[in-house]
Amino acid sequence: MSVPRDAERMSGLRAGDEAAIRSLVSTYHAAMVRFARTMVSDAGAEEVVQEAWLKIIRALPGFEGRSSLRTWLFTIVRNEAVSRLRQDARQPQTESANALADRYEADGEWRTPPAAWSIDTPEGALASKDMREVMARTLADMPATQRAVVTLRDIEGLGFEEICNIFVISSSNARVLLHRGRQRLWQALERYQKG
Repeated sequence: MSVPRDAERMSGLRAGDEAAIRSLVSTYHAAMVRFARTMVSDAGAEEVVQEAWLKIIRALPGFEGRSSLRTWLFTIVRNEAVSRLRQDARQPQTESANALADRYEADGEWRTPPAAWSIDTPEGALASKDMREVMARTLADMPATQRAVVTLRDIEGLGFEEICNIFVISSSNARVLLHRGRQRLWQALERYQKG
């Protein structure tokens, strides 16, 4: 499904046109819930998104377009998720900078290269129910921000600029989080292949 251009839909949204709002919700709701799940529990994700929609609808007339509509929506979801975490007295965890240092040489090369795939293609591996469960568990075990960056980049297809705007982080920080998240997924795949 192609997402209509922000400018084309903004006049209807600012005017409170119900059809435009329904179209916005149908376009982004599922992705927003997936994103919220990266930060809060599955049960809390829908509530976070519902609260975000309430804020979005109220704030639409004042949306200035300094970022893309999608970036603005995801930023509101992130803010709601962080508020919920604070209310629950939980903070998103961050991974230490040296967590994967044992995997690389000083020059950045692999210390021990990843094991070869025993399934012909990565697509074949992902088709396996067990593999999907391993991937889901690995994502769930990641620190919240890392999980969110991997989800936004690799599942939702957002660019680094959008991700950086949503989390108010530098491009290098986003790339490190993505690299570490992908590395964790790769390690889980290696363990799955060996076991």
